[in-house]
Amino acid sequence: MKKNIFYSNKDVVKIISKDRERTNILRGPEQKTIAFLVQRIPSWMSSNMLTGIGVMGSVITFLSFVLASYINVNFLFLGVLGYAVSWFGDSLDGRVAYFRQKARKWYGFSLDITADWLGIVLMGIGFVVYVNGLWEMVGIAFVVLYGWEMITTLLRYKITGKYSIDSGLFGPTEVRIVISLILILEVFYKDSILYVSSFITVILFIMNVIDTKKLLKMANDLDAADKKEIENATVVVSA
Repeated sequence: MKKNIFYSNKDVVKIISKDRERTNILRGPEQKTIAFLVQRIPSWMSSNMLTGIGVMGSVITFLSFVLASYINVNFLFLGVLGYAVSWFGDSLDGRVAYFRQKARKWYGFSLDITADWLGIVLMGIGFVVYVNGLWEMVGIAFVVLYGWEMITTLLRYKITGKYSIDSGLFGPTEVRIVISLILILEVFYKDSILYVSSFITVILFIMNVIDTKKLLKMANDLDAADKKEIENATVVVSA
């Protein structure tokens, strides 16, 4: 019987992180955890299956809002489980592919972005179902602003050639943790989710504005560099 061979976390981290830059607060322990897990995922579990698990986590979170709205607020605890499941699938799908040397860079990139967007939409709809009146606009605003952040991420990748899923010190993992804490707080302090979510949405807007300004500066610098290169080439040809 073939014995499993496990590699050091340091070596695995190099393999699974070579296609992206991470700047989030929890990148150290998160990468070590992922490096530990990718070596222990059963061989029959594919990256696509892990993506499906991630989406199911988003569905669980959506259902937690619905059940909390119509049955009991304690069902919001189910949303915390949903985010844990979402993290597991979303964090491991591409990393498992790289570890197994079966990565499909552009397919995986496209599928990951689609799954992430679906997850955000499900969470936003769940929030709208849970709250009432004008507070529904907070859920809609969060989805729009998170979509803005995703677009900024894609444009940054186009301009720099480097893919990062983080916005400064915050990444998807930190967002999941913050939202999970908001759900727990709501169970004990009814309607706290309204005010905390509003605050988070304002912060997200500010972060988007800052990231967009940085993006536009990079784009402007790249245009200037391209223009200078064209001018230098013209001078050479004229000479």
